[in-house]
Formats: sequence, structure tokens, C-alpha cells
Amino acid sequence: MTGSKPLPGVLRWNLGDLTVTALNDGWFQASLDLVTGISKEEAGRLQRAGFRTEQPKITLNAFLITGPGLKPTLIDTGYGDLAPAPTLGRAGAALALTGVAPEEIGTVLVSHLHPDHVGGLVKDGAARYPNAEIVLHADEAAHWLPDEALAKAPEGAKPYFEGARKAVAPYAGRVREHRGGEVLPGITAVHLPGHTPGHCGFRIVSGGQALMMWTDVVHMPAIQFKNPEAGVGFDVDGDQARETRKTILDEVARERTLIAGGHLEFPSLGYVDRDGAGYSFVPALWVGGE
Repeated sequence: MTGSKPLPGVLRWNLGDLTVTALNDGWFQASLDLVTGISKEEAGRLQRAGFRTEQPKITLNAFLITGPGLKPTLIDTGYGDLAPAPTLGRAGAALALTGVAPEEIGTVLVSHLHPDHVGGLVKDGAARYPNAEIVLHADEAAHWLPDEALAKAPEGAKPYFEGARKAVAPYAGRVREHRGGEVLPGITAVHLPGHTPGHCGFRIVSGGQALMMWTDVVHMPAIQFKNPEAGVGFDVDGDQARETRKTILDEVARERTLIAGGHLEFPSLGYVDRDGAGYSFVPALWVGGE
């Protein structure tokens, strides 16, 4: 991979009557020091076996959903102005290529309140999506947003709490909390706790077809598919995240469900297959667009 700033990445995918568009926000350089639950040596071996550099680059995606009876809807927003590196913050430019203006976005489904997923909610201190309703799990709001949560947060974690509050603040009066279940017609929030308390995926169903957007179940595909014991250092509850990952991997492999992820390599759509004691990711076949 060359160059310091990637071009916007956009790929449309038909799902029944809906169109799901993957919006690539870019990538950031990570380290095997982030990996928990397995040895650093094993993590490096899995990276090399997966034809990746030993020092992983983590991809970041958001998603746009459009179709009849649904105002344009985003799942997450990327880093936006909070991008810590020039290789990030491209979801807004990717959205522009779709022809959907920020003012047309009716809903932003928030998977969780980490900055790489909600930083793009804000532009110059104001709502980037001025007509959008923000939808997030009640446990996520309770963990990050109250004043007392910020006051009790460890010093090193306070920037995460402050960033979450700044991202949501411009949408005061337009925030809807849920506890799972249908959040929009054909879209169901699936609670996948551990990475954060209210971390959610979204199951999208249309015309007899389904897609599970599982957000941050997997951050490092070469490592965590092969060995689901592996977690990442920014899991709020590593043990719970590990159990959630094992459960959802087993489910989507067994049911042969089309999935997408916030940190799977763009465009991230594909399937999960059993592979010995672990799993493999099988990219969906793309045969051309409209």
C-alpha cells in the first residue's frame, strides 16, 4: 500500500429492494501490542500466514443504506475531523460520491461511541448531518455520556468519553435509545456487548435477503478469524467481547449469513466458513455494478 492519503472507496451492493453502500474511511497503522488473549508470536505468525504485514493495518468502513420507504441511513460515520492520521477520515468524501448530501441523511445508526465510528458526526463543532436522528443502544449512552461517567473515567480513557459527548452533543433532542430489536423498517439492532457495553451490529433484511453488519466483532481479520480467542486492547470487557465473537462467528458460519464489518478490508462483504478450530472469511463475489 503506497501513498499517504487514500482515495474515497465506495461500493454499492443490492440487497432485495435496498442498496447497501460500503464507504471506506481509510486505514490506520496498528501494532501486535494491541492483541490480547494470544501470544504476540502467534499473532505475528497468523498475520504472515494471511499474506499481511506483521504490523497490521486496520481498515475502517461506514455504510449507507438506501431504498424505498427508508430515508438515507448511515451505519457509523468514520473518524471525520478526529482522524489521527492522513490515511483516515474519508467516509464523508466517499458519501459525496454516492450523490447523497449530508442534509438528506435521515438516521445515523451508531454501533458504538468510539471515535472512529462517531467522529464523523461533527463538522466544525456542528452536526454534519443536520436533519438526522441518532440511534444508539441505551447501555452505550449510559456508559459514555453522563457527567458522572466522565468524572469516574480513568485519566487515560477520558478522551474517549469526551469525544463521545462532543459527537452526540450537536444532536440534542434527536437521540433515540434502544435495547435491541427493530430500529428502522427491515433493520434490527443486535446487541453484541464486550467491545463496549452497548456495542451493536445491525441485521438488514429486504426481499428475502439478509446482511449482518457486525461492526467491531473483528478488528484484525488475519488473526481473529483463525483464532477467535484473540482480542484487542481497546475492548472495554475483553472476556465478554471474546464470548460475543465466538457466538456470532458460529452463528453466521452455521447459517451462511452474508456479513460486513467496520474493520474488515474494504468492501468487507462476505461469508464466514469453518476452518479447523477457527474460521475463514470468504469475500462475496462481486460481478459488477449498475
